Amino acid sequence: MQGIENNLKGVEEIIRETALSCGRDPASVKLLAVSKTFPAEIVEQAFRAGQRLFGETRVQEAVVKIPLVHADEIRWHLVGHLQTNKIKQAVQLFDVIESIDSEKVARKIDQYCSKLNKVMPVFIQINVGEEPQKFGIEPTQIHEVVREIDALPNLELQGLMAIPPYSVDPEASRPYFRRMVKLLTQVNAARTSPLQELSMGMSSDFRVAIEEGSTIVRVGTSIFGARSRVPAL
Repeated sequence: MQGIENNLKGVEEIIRETALSCGRDPASVKLLAVSKTFPAEIVEQAFRAGQRLFGETRVQEAVVKIPLVHADEIRWHLVGHLQTNKIKQAVQLFDVIESIDSEKVARKIDQYCSKLNKVMPVFIQINVGEEPQKFGIEPTQIHEVVREIDALPNLELQGLMAIPPYSVDPEASRPYFRRMVKLLTQVNAARTSPLQELSMGMSSDFRVAIEEGSTIVRVGTSIFGARSRVPAL
């Protein structure tokens, strides 16, 4: 317990110091603890240490884990690729879906939400590095996908999400974060209600992400430690 609590405090302090150093209110940056591969009891330890936002990447792992976590105050974000055959379960389990990467997925989420009388907060995942092996819509598709989601009554578009190309150098992510900020600005120029959220930055580069305008940083390893290869359910 002490290790996770100390890790959380350390990450929160980095968020605070980084935000202040670039003239931002630290409260404008939310910490999403990515708990993939870690069991329910580890999530509960982080919860007892004060963490309330958690992220999972695999629906099949979340199906087992989330019901075991006894903490109603937690808000669960799906931050991994959503297969169409897992959408029904995702809609039932998660409070926010950050990884919409096609209009087809958006429509299916809307259909299942309609059956549950639920409005789902969502983000559009952008393939900001235009990498063929990664999920996410191409930046040039953003306006078309935004219009599609805005027309779906059971989805509430809140912002954009991205995973830049991997690099050991955090500074390598900066141009991609800046591109995300420009995309959000372009989207908001055509909206009466601007999108407020940019989900970008992970353990290796969340300081740079905050400097460039991230409102949600998705941090796992810096809180929970190195991950095992197989999810610990």
